[in-house]
Amino acid sequence: MTEPAKTLRPRYDEGCLAAHALNLIGDRWALLVVRELLFAPKRFQMIRAGLPGVTASVLTGRLAQLAQAQVIDHDDRLGIYALTDMGRGLLPVLEALCRWSLTVPGHDPTRFISPSALMISMGVNLQRDLTPGKAFVAGFDFGSESFEMRLADGVLHTTAVRNPDTPFLLRGTGNSLAVAVYGTHPLSQLMSQGMVTTEGDIEAAAAFLSLFRLAPQP
Repeated sequence: MTEPAKTLRPRYDEGCLAAHALNLIGDRWALLVVRELLFAPKRFQMIRAGLPGVTASVLTGRLAQLAQAQVIDHDDRLGIYALTDMGRGLLPVLEALCRWSLTVPGHDPTRFISPSALMISMGVNLQRDLTPGKAFVAGFDFGSESFEMRLADGVLHTTAVRNPDTPFLLRGTGNSLAVAVYGTHPLSQLMSQGMVTTEGDIEAAAAFLSLFRLAPQP
């Protein structure tokens, strides 16, 4: 595991708390590296698969910086990176950025969406006014990653799993499943077009997906 962190060189010479936070996680790609580790520890290449725009050298540098800041741990023997408690505490920060971005024009959902990005997005865009009395257990299979998502009492809980054991399972890419979650076309149409595949209770899957909307909430 990583050694105790050394003092990082400040990027901003200010006493502002926001500046202090940005000194630790404000470099390009840093928060997106955290995003890719939020649900499960990963090896280098799997992290990079979720960040197709990053070079190997830049990712190596960001991982080293985040380890130095005690945001991640690195198991040298297994080659696995994992978030520390401090790193997991950044989930609300990512969720807040998602909520804020909904108010800013220019979002292009046709660009690459990683599985972790979609899972975080769904936690933000659940329309909780539609959830009373509803409970679901949903499975998502992205090929290299799989998740179970449980909704109960208006609370959504997402877990990375090897094989989802759920009443229904949705398969596709981050982008194709984002269309299923947020798009206007019925799930049956997306299935007929081959964009997504579904196993199990298709009606329940469609009802679950109807609870999400890509729009600012009160």
